[in-house]
Amino acid sequence: MKSRLLLIFLLAVSTFGCKKGAGTFTIKGIITDETFNTGLSGATIELYKVPVASNNEILVESKTLGNDGAYEFTFPREQIEKYIIRVNKNLHFPIESMIYYSSLEVGNDNIRNYVTAAKAWVEIRLINNSPNASDHLIYTKQQGLDGCLECCPITEQNFYGAIDTSIYCINKGNTTYSILYQVYGTNNTALKEAITVPFDTTQIYLAY
Repeated sequence: MKSRLLLIFLLAVSTFGCKKGAGTFTIKGIITDETFNTGLSGATIELYKVPVASNNEILVESKTLGNDGAYEFTFPREQIEKYIIRVNKNLHFPIESMIYYSSLEVGNDNIRNYVTAAKAWVEIRLINNSPNASDHLIYTKQQGLDGCLECCPITEQNFYGAIDTSIYCINKGNTTYSILYQVYGTNNTALKEAITVPFDTTQIYLAY
């Protein structure tokens, strides 16, 4: 009899303990603009939830960040596989972060801080002033943003003969972009670099 009562009690705890809305989660933190060392004022931050065994993203809440870049979401605990935080601001790199249900704690603040940067661009201006068909220019990126769709490759770049062109690459604002070049078969080799201006295009001029 005691065993039966204990079993009923445990089933009841299990049923009501997992009830939708039993407790709340709080996710909060700071979104920082590392280019200017400030909060990402004016950015939009969105919280989505993805139910178990589903690819559907359901918007939970959307906010606009203030000057300090602070945000906070408080929402009921549900049977959810994961949450997604997205942060967007014009001319800044977007943020996307997945937060799995299993990593969240009820009754405690779940701190998630994120950092982004202002976009900037570099124009690599290449001009061969005295072209010959046999001329061979080689350059390789030394410093600059990698691993994004708009990023220029880190592999060796080769150009032949008459060249008069510009190559545009994205970078983080207020950071260095540099290339190491060599005109094959000559002593003409050097490092060219520039600090890319936020929201603008900065030129690296290479004439040979």
